[in-house]
Parts: sequence; C-alpha cells; structure tokens
Amino acid sequence: MSAPIDLYFWPTPNGWKVSIALEEFGLPYTTHLVNIGKGDQFKPDFLAISPNNRMPAITDPDGPDGAPISIFESGAILQYLARKTGKFGGATERDRIAVDQWLMWQMGGLGPMAGQAHHFLKYAPAMDPPNDLPYAKNRYRTEVARLYGVMDKQLARHEYIAGSDYSIADMACWGWASLWEGQQQTLDDKPHLARWLDQVGTRPAVLRGRALHAELRGDFAKDRGAQDQLFSKPS
Repeated sequence: MSAPIDLYFWPTPNGWKVSIALEEFGLPYTTHLVNIGKGDQFKPDFLAISPNNRMPAITDPDGPDGAPISIFESGAILQYLARKTGKFGGATERDRIAVDQWLMWQMGGLGPMAGQAHHFLKYAPAMDPPNDLPYAKNRYRTEVARLYGVMDKQLARHEYIAGSDYSIADMACWGWASLWEGQQQTLDDKPHLARWLDQVGTRPAVLRGRALHAELRGDFAKDRGAQDQLFSKPS
C-alpha cells in the first residue's frame, strides 16, 4: 500500500471536496486540521504548502516520478487524484472535457457565489457592527438560484453533473449544493437537483468524507474571533 496522503483540512464545503474524493478513490490519508477560525491558515508551515492561505491542500509522498508533491486549490487536487488513480475523471477525451468544464463551473461559479450568499445572508448581518446589505443579499441569493437552475437543467438530461458517470465534478459540487437551505434556496422547482443531491449524498464515501471531523463545524456568525480571522485579516 502506498504511503498516506497528508490532507490539510477543515470541515467546510471546500474541505469536503477532497475528503470525499479521497474516500471515493480509496486512497489512504492522514488528516491535519487547519482551524480557519483560529488562523491556522496563516501559519508559515501551512503557507509553504498553500501560499493562498486557503485549505484544503494535500501532500502526496508518492507524487510524479515517485517524488513528493504538495498541491493547493481543491479543483487542482481533484484533477490530480483523478489522473493518479485513473478514476472519476472521464473515460474518454470527450468525457474528460465534460468533467473539466463542470469542475471549472463549480470553481468559478457555484462555489464563490454560494460562499458569498452564505456571507451576506448569515455572517455579515451578525458582524460588529452589523452589515445587513439588502442589495448584496439579493444579488448573491439570485445568482445562486440561477446556478442551481443551470444544474437542474443539466441533471434533467444526465444522471450526473458531467454526464452518465459519477465524477470529480459531482464531488466538487455536492458540498456547496447540500447547503442550499442556508443560501435561502428552494428545491420545489428543481426536482432533478433534488434527486441528484439525494443520490450523491447517500454514497458511502460521501457520507464518510462529509462526516470527517463534522463535530468541529462551528457557527462563525456567533464567533467574533473567527470573523476577524476569516473576514478582516489581510491575506
């Protein structure tokens, strides 16, 4: 068995992408917690691995040509693991293109927009002083609704987000989409998205990846110190 991959992680939608992927790929890993509410992401040892002070990140002791490699950015990690194992990245070149484009859609659209929705709907109004901004709340709530509409239309034609096969694109999207209620969304008019959420969410590997240190998930809306680390500290 290969040496375990080092996973630098905190239980958030971005962290779940890689914890779920490692479970799906069946790769051994060791978890190193990066408490983003306490500022661990700014520590020099972590910045040497992830210079953008964001988790998740990994170090694979058995990287290309057998040499260790560290990787940051969740999408890049997913693509690397798919290439490393030959799984979940698309069986043909057309399949790989479909997986890559939906993965990039998540990285550039769903993740950032859902994250902003969470920020302005939940965290900003609870800050000191409160930042209850109706324009920002409506802007991101509406954009997330549009993106979920895009997903629903795609999933009306395909079992999974990139086609007929489960892929790293599903792993990337599921964590954020699973929090639709906190983004003030509805699934009443998105039956295909609802079906997909249930289908992916009952996969054993997804359940294990989502449960990794789930007890550490806190409410940053009530934690002033965490807010300072996450929303005020310069990068």
